[in-house]
Amino acid sequence: MTQVLKSQQRAKEAFSVVPRLTNRGYALIALILCLIIVACTNTYQSSPSPLNKLSSETTDLRIWWDKGSNLEEDEALKLLISNWEKASGKKVKLTFYTNDELSEKTNRALQAHNQPDIVMSSSAERELIPHLAWDGKLADISDVLEPIKSLYSESVLEAVHFYNNVAKNRSYYAVPINQLTIHIHYWHDLLKQVGRSQIDIPKDWDAFWKFWKQVQDDLQVQSKQNQNPKIYGLGFPYSVASADTYYIFEQILEAYNVQILDFKGQLRFDDPNVRGSIVKSLDWYAKFYQQNYVPPDAVNWLNPDNNRSLLNHAVVMTPNTTLSIPAAVRQNPEIYRHQLGTIPFPNKPNGQPMRYLVAVNAAILFAESDNQKTAKEFFRYLVQPSTIGNYIKAAGGRYLPVMKPNWKDPFWTNLDDPHISTAAKTLIEGSTRPFYIVQNPAYSRVLKDNVWGKAINQIVVDKISPEQAADEAIARIKQIFDQWQ
Repeated sequence: MTQVLKSQQRAKEAFSVVPRLTNRGYALIALILCLIIVACTNTYQSSPSPLNKLSSETTDLRIWWDKGSNLEEDEALKLLISNWEKASGKKVKLTFYTNDELSEKTNRALQAHNQPDIVMSSSAERELIPHLAWDGKLADISDVLEPIKSLYSESVLEAVHFYNNVAKNRSYYAVPINQLTIHIHYWHDLLKQVGRSQIDIPKDWDAFWKFWKQVQDDLQVQSKQNQNPKIYGLGFPYSVASADTYYIFEQILEAYNVQILDFKGQLRFDDPNVRGSIVKSLDWYAKFYQQNYVPPDAVNWLNPDNNRSLLNHAVVMTPNTTLSIPAAVRQNPEIYRHQLGTIPFPNKPNGQPMRYLVAVNAAILFAESDNQKTAKEFFRYLVQPSTIGNYIKAAGGRYLPVMKPNWKDPFWTNLDDPHISTAAKTLIEGSTRPFYIVQNPAYSRVLKDNVWGKAINQIVVDKISPEQAADEAIARIKQIFDQWQ
């Protein structure tokens, strides 16, 4: 770090004399700055570099990690790794990739037999871990988790417990890092415009959704009078490109108690009640768009677009799978604490409390790694409650803890924070379950292909019936499961 600071100071001093230089001087300074940049290169690469290959002989561990949504998140991981390097005497080469590229780069590296030792991607749960565990390409890390199993909830442990079709056993093939579930974010100030507040939001299913439609209708009257842009009641995605589409729809299926797989991980489509409930759920979801309670461009949204629409006051509310929306306005206390709200889903249509789908972001170690002993030493350091707890907090509450001791930290339960405390209560007190990918890895392909997103998009764009969309989705899921066998 001292070397980097000295280099930055030299760069600053170099820039300070630029106005007095000739063209030859500019060329000299450019050369000096290039040398400084090379000298500052360390293990924390933001993208691949030719220097990486040159330094690989002195590296004890190669780690690829999701680039955080804020600088603090990345810096926290760098500090964590730096502390472990000092304690262990090992050298780590850390490379950050965006979530969109990490899974693809990992698959390409595996094909070339040039994979890193450890990968942590927030999309790994659906795109990497299930099928890599099935194919026997992940190292069994039971010896890391078994001694500390009591520190995790059952749903977290279940989310990293996969079947290895090569070894013919089910075991722990990933280290839980953090978790997320779905919440609803909305604007207090928009409710106030139409004479409502949070206490007016119903908790029963039908009344809850009707409430947001009525808020849009009332805002529409005001916008016509004041010639303001139209504000939509709901920020639901309807696109194939957005993972939020299938995440939210999977939660709707849970709301209607649609059980697609049995306890053995087999499809239940032979039960006519399952098909009927899928049709009902698709029709329910599509109607918000068909009735103009959702922005028209929701059929083309990418992952960030429901966040963006809410933050721009284009919609009154949106479900979201992380706390990234509150995190985006954390630096403005007035907005964070008083204008933006976070609430759980309403009760299920049958009146029972909602059971939440939980996704667990986890780190994996490859079976072909030559550094498994070192990697597991790093994992044992990482899973110390204080170590991983401080790292997750640095992300600003975007993700939630996976270890029980971390929930005792007031950071997560302080009622003065209306967003984090609401999310924490959902996981601490509520009922949860992992996605079906834990029961059968074939379902990871269902999510990756966004089968439900395609069905929903076809209903609202291509005008096919919910019955036809359901049948096509069911046929595609059956095809995926047949190919997996």
